[in-house]
Amino acid sequence: MASTETSTTSTTNDFSGGKTAPEYGYAVPSRPPPNLFFLDFGLRLLLFASAVTALVVMVTSKQTKLIPVTVAPSSQILVSRDAKFQHSPAFIYLVAALSVTGLYSIITMLVSLFSIASPSPSPKTLFLLILFDTLMAGVMASATGNAGSVAYIGLKGNSHVNWNKICNMYGKFCRHVGGSTAVSLIASIVLVLLVVLSSYSLYRRSR
Repeated sequence: MASTETSTTSTTNDFSGGKTAPEYGYAVPSRPPPNLFFLDFGLRLLLFASAVTALVVMVTSKQTKLIPVTVAPSSQILVSRDAKFQHSPAFIYLVAALSVTGLYSIITMLVSLFSIASPSPSPKTLFLLILFDTLMAGVMASATGNAGSVAYIGLKGNSHVNWNKICNMYGKFCRHVGGSTAVSLIASIVLVLLVVLSSYSLYRRSR
């Protein structure tokens, strides 16, 4: 009986190229899913930097100009007029969105640091990050779009509704608003990338 088992085992080894077949019930250990929170932390750091930069540029966009005003058919006076972000609800909305995004990026950076130290981040953590990142991406995208539309009217005007452009007079103010809007767009893109990254990490853990 023993010789028969030995013969069977050797035959199996011959057909498998000299390698012993794995025993019945033996499970090959699977590789743990990759921990992508190093990249996640880097993106959230970029999100914080872009949100703070856009916020500072927007709140420092005040400019004062002397505007000629006609008071009589043959006389004009110069009136001091300010251009500030507080004069536009769209810019106020962008400032509020950038403030919330900056605070949110700090909180989620701490979450990323704890997840880097963890050998296997919780799927619940990934799900919550996807949920809140999507919410913040929607807020930032809408705020950036509103500010961009108002900035475009200030740059080009709208002759159909008699809205005059102001960037020919308030050049510094418009440059600040345009720069803040552009950096806010970068923050919106970073949030979308974070949603994609967290979704991919959750997908790898569900396989």
